[in-house]
Amino acid sequence: MEVSQAAKAKARASSRARSNQRMTTAEATVAALTAHGLDTVYALPGVHNDHFFDALAKAGSEVGAAAKIRTLHTRHEQGAAYMALGAALATAKPQAYCAVPGPGLLNSAAALLTAYGMNAPVLALFGQIPQDAIGRGLGYLHEIRDQAGIIARLVDWSARIRAPHEAPRLVAEAIRSMFMGRPGPAALECAIDVWGRSAPVAAQAPLAIPEPAVDEDAVKAAATRLGAAKRPLIVAGGGALGASAEVVQLANVLQAPVMSYRRGRGVIDDRDPLAVNLPLGHDLWAEADAVLAVGTHLHAPLLRWGFDGDLAIIRVDADPEEPARVAKPDVALIGTAKPILQRLLDLLPAHNTRRPSRTEEMRERRARMEKRLAKLEPQLSYLAAIRAELPEDGLFIDEVTQIGFASRLAFPVYRPRTYFSPGYQDNLGFGFATALGAQHARPDVPVVSITGDGGFLFTANELATAMRHRIPLVTIVFNDGAFGNVRRIQEEHYGNRLIACDLANPDFVAFAESFGADAVRVKSPRELQAALRRALAQRAGPSLIEVPVGAMPSPWEFIHMARVRGS
Repeated sequence: MEVSQAAKAKARASSRARSNQRMTTAEATVAALTAHGLDTVYALPGVHNDHFFDALAKAGSEVGAAAKIRTLHTRHEQGAAYMALGAALATAKPQAYCAVPGPGLLNSAAALLTAYGMNAPVLALFGQIPQDAIGRGLGYLHEIRDQAGIIARLVDWSARIRAPHEAPRLVAEAIRSMFMGRPGPAALECAIDVWGRSAPVAAQAPLAIPEPAVDEDAVKAAATRLGAAKRPLIVAGGGALGASAEVVQLANVLQAPVMSYRRGRGVIDDRDPLAVNLPLGHDLWAEADAVLAVGTHLHAPLLRWGFDGDLAIIRVDADPEEPARVAKPDVALIGTAKPILQRLLDLLPAHNTRRPSRTEEMRERRARMEKRLAKLEPQLSYLAAIRAELPEDGLFIDEVTQIGFASRLAFPVYRPRTYFSPGYQDNLGFGFATALGAQHARPDVPVVSITGDGGFLFTANELATAMRHRIPLVTIVFNDGAFGNVRRIQEEHYGNRLIACDLANPDFVAFAESFGADAVRVKSPRELQAALRRALAQRAGPSLIEVPVGAMPSPWEFIHMARVRGS
């Protein structure tokens, strides 16, 4: 049946009416977040963001499956930002947090900086003082000089929402920016008097994320060099997490060991003979004639271990500035790792030299390395107890602590995105709140946070958040009564002149129980394993396991290793 011109005009008018609905800036922002698939905002309320929280209340609630978006409120802005970081790492999807300007922004800054270092898609939403007062130094509540400038140094992309109609587009641009080139966080700020302004607002669909074309000449050059290599090595960083299958396939085709450390753990299953840890990778770096570095800064190899003309370096990175930052590689492949490695696998057979299997060699070398690492006790026994109870798909959240340092070398990881370490910021206090966010975002899998007594108290107040929102995280607090690493350095390098390293701690079991959490104290790896089994079985809310420990053997000989190439 033919539709009349009047009916068509009416339909167009109706469509325009729907797409230009009158909304406040806050409502438009919340609608844009939900349109991009975000279902949670980790946040603390505050007067600068009252309209935004009211819009969240209209769109959802703290409870209820029908809510479009949930508000998970924490006890500190640091906790909100770390929870968003943990959720982003665990899901590889954008996650948002909200804080007031000035003090709220600065309280969350460490987590936002860590999100930048870990390439995590975190969207920070900040309030601002009244629009016409910004930059005038009038002394408004929470005013800070050049807030936009401070934000811009913490993220790759930032903007200010100045009117309701801008909100959908800026949210879309912020989220697109997280996945263009070098992945990472973004931020939006909005003035207190702009959140509540209303105007007709047009919806904005998610923006396409352009994928750079694979450089065929560069892939062929990489295939030629790797194919001719006699002892190739693969180094996998966080940028390889989405290309696990391709990395493993390349390792088998090239008979190339795969070294991962911290961010790249799990790209290859640690039960694979070709999977190697950092110290064994150091040995192999000295012998390699070609290295394929995928999504990694390659910091320790290039800046500490050295390189020379006998080592061909092929780098795969989403950031066009990264490959040549230290030294120009022989081949640079710019873009997302997965399609690049897929194309490399296509071209490699025409150039590849047949090599004998290195399976038995690597099994023997791994066994020798395990004997070298055996001095790291009791760390290894505690890690073995955790691994025995944590399922293969369970998440392990590292922290700056003695057990954490050992885990980076010796905790077996079987799948991508199941081991999280704070990257080059390596910030004390990262673990507990980040793990809460990971567990909240992934209720389908168990999450274990390991932390020291020093790091835990950075965000231990978020036990209240875990109880309020029934987050079933298991936290293991290894309590040595000190900033243990600081203490060791002072003992070994500063004549045992100890300063600011010994701690006065609460009774951690009583502390956790005062919030209503399950808690227990154990004194051995065997007791830890049994306690962890019980904690993982209950899953009704947060659990804490305290492990009193003494001084532990230093891991640093296996982390800071000498130059083996070049001058």
